[in-house]
This record gives sequence, C-alpha cells and structure tokens, in this order.
Amino acid sequence: MAHLYDELHDAVEQRRDSLVGLTRDLIAFPTVNPPGRDYIGICRFLEERLQGSGFEVELVRAKGAIGDCEQYPRWNLLARHDGRPGGDCIHFNSHVDVVPAGSDWTRDPFAGAIENGKIYGRGSCDMKGGLATSIVAAEAFLACVPDYAGAIEISATCDEESGGYAGVAWLAENGYISRESVQHVIIPEPLNKNRICLGHRGVLWVEIETFGRIAHGCMPFLGDCAVRHMGAVLDALELELMPRLDQRRTSMPVVPEEARRSTLNINSIHGGQPSWRRSEENGGFLASCVPDRCRITVDRRFLEVESISSVKAELVEILENVRRKRPGFNYELTEMFAVSSILADKASPVAVALGNSIQTVLGVDAEHVVSPGTYDQKHFDRIAGISNCVAYGPGILDLAHQPDEWIGVDDMIDGATIMAQTMARLLSVP
Repeated sequence: MAHLYDELHDAVEQRRDSLVGLTRDLIAFPTVNPPGRDYIGICRFLEERLQGSGFEVELVRAKGAIGDCEQYPRWNLLARHDGRPGGDCIHFNSHVDVVPAGSDWTRDPFAGAIENGKIYGRGSCDMKGGLATSIVAAEAFLACVPDYAGAIEISATCDEESGGYAGVAWLAENGYISRESVQHVIIPEPLNKNRICLGHRGVLWVEIETFGRIAHGCMPFLGDCAVRHMGAVLDALELELMPRLDQRRTSMPVVPEEARRSTLNINSIHGGQPSWRRSEENGGFLASCVPDRCRITVDRRFLEVESISSVKAELVEILENVRRKRPGFNYELTEMFAVSSILADKASPVAVALGNSIQTVLGVDAEHVVSPGTYDQKHFDRIAGISNCVAYGPGILDLAHQPDEWIGVDDMIDGATIMAQTMARLLSVP
C-alpha cells in the first residue's frame, strides 16, 4: 500500500490549483443563513463539477422543512460514485451555508482573496474549504484506483448553522441517507488537520419571555415594565446559575480546554417597541411606552453527565425563584432546539483509518477531540443510525465565524491526502 499512498499524495498535489480554484468558487456564492441565500446556485455549480468527475448527482429540495419557502428554498445535493460491487460506502458531508459576514473585515468576504498561502472569505474555513478538500480527495482517489470496490458519496447540505433540519436531518428522515446504504461518514468540519473529532457537547436553546403592562412612558407607574422583569432574570442567571455551571467539568476531550465545562450564553434580547435614531426618514423618536414584553434567547451547552430534561428544569427553577420574589412577574419558556451530547468510539473503523492516515501523512499521532458546539453528526447518529461517523477536516476551529476567516492551502493539501488515503483503507482496493 505504501506505493499507492505515494501515488495518492502526488495526485492530490497535482490538483493544487484545482483545489484553490474550487474553494474560491464556493466562497463566491453568498449562501448566508439566515435567510438561506443561493442554495440552488451552489448546488447546480457542484452538480456540474461532480458529474464531470463521474458522479451520479441528485438535487433534492427539503419541501416542508423548517425554513423552506419559495423565496429561500432549501436545496441539498447528493452525489454518488459506484465502484465494483462488494465494498463499503464512505460518505463525505459538508454544509454549504455560512453565517453572516458581520463587520471588521479587511477583505471582501466573498472574493476568496489569496495571500501568503491563505484563502480568505466567509466560509473558507467553516466549511467550504473542507467541502472542496473532500471533492479533490475523491477525484485523486478515483484517478489512482479506478477499479475499487464500494462507493463514494459526497453531500452538500443546507442549514447546518441553524440546526440542519432542512439538510442532513431531512435527508435522513426521508431515506436519502441510511445505515443500509452508508457505512462510514466523515464530516470535514474545521478542527485542525491532526485532529479527529468524535462528537460534541449537548445544546439546549430556549426563548424566555417576560410580560408587563403597556402605559405612557411619562407615567411608568401606571404600567409594568417587562424589561425590568427580564433584568431580574438576567441577574439570577448571572449570579446563581452561571457560577454553578462553571464548576461542572467533563473528562471528554472538548477543545478548547475552556469548553470542558457547562456554559450559558445570552444570544439576544429584545424588549418593548422599536426605537429609531432621529433621521429625515422617521422624523423623530419612538420611546414613549412602558414595554409590555421582553424576550431573550438562551444558548445552554452541557456535558455528558447532564440530560436535556435536567438542563431545562434548572432554567425553570431559576425562573420560578424569580416569580416567588417578584410581584407581578410572569414568564413563558419555549424550547427551540435540543440535542444531547454525542461521542463516537475512537476504535470505530472510520476513526482508526483516519488516525492511520494522519500518522502516515503528518508523522504524528492523531489527537482525538470533542467539539464545543454541535454539528450534523447528531443527525447521522440519531436519525440515520450511523454511529461510525466522525468529523475531520482542515482549517482552524477558532477562525470559524470570525472576520477575515481563512484556510491554509497547504493544510487543505494535507487534508485531501489524508482523506484519499482513508478511502484506500476503507474501500476495497485491488
């Protein structure tokens, strides 16, 4: 096999320009979620590329899924290359949606600028660079081993950044992805090229709303301020719950190390009526009412020793304590999203094959880690029933969602070589 591994390395290196060009082309699609732009555009582009490499391609719209609408339809791509009968199927899954670019960029976030061996752009690291890497890895493998036994699948799915319900979850629920058709899954999330990610912490997103009574702002004593009620909630979370969570630690190898504990983040807060700065368009201010509603979104990340029900009960306990102490306090808690922590076996076939490939290409032992945030492994495991699933991809995790996000070209070349060798280890090679 050593000779084949050398051939695969050379085949990937010969495709360096193709890998760079493909990554830049993918970055140029502004597939921002929310709201979910241009999913069909990037899927059609990938369809042409993969058909040219010998894949059978299907574009599938997640009709009726969360977020799907005529203005922003939720499109996914599934591509499959079949070798000779009698081998396993390895599936590479990448999401095509990216978070909004945000501010503080020093480069065009959708231009794919190249500087000093780095490709800059929103989604370069998370995770269009990983998608391009898996495609080039598959193309290099097929060029070197055209008569393999088994199958290679590549999917490009939507909405991972908002939970993956119109992407991998929908495809799994509707039978497009299943353990009967797929034996090994690699998700090229950016976790550093020497790491294999076995899973992630749990997550609970809830919306908490407090209620008051509207009145004129010049006579606030006639109303009841929902924002002040929410202030009491925020105080309780800050002073009572967060210190308690900070003491909870896990032996799971979560990276970075600071994430090896339970955490809580206030994602957003909205209270009262809209207020605009004075301008020619609106002619004045609107701030003369006592707010009768205030709403926050809470992002709670938890450990394997905690359950969804216990995490939710803990929040309810905090709110009920506030209710007992505060006259007129009333609230509503709505669960938005909940997933338990997940951990694949590092002795699973796909993890072992990746570890051996990392050792061969990089000359180091693979580091097995757990992600601080969730990704689509949860849907492969719980809906499709595929536990032989890990994340592996080039890119530095800390750069995801940041301004001036980038991915290193050399890292992608190494990642593609590792992926190609992993295919040789998992598929039946003459």
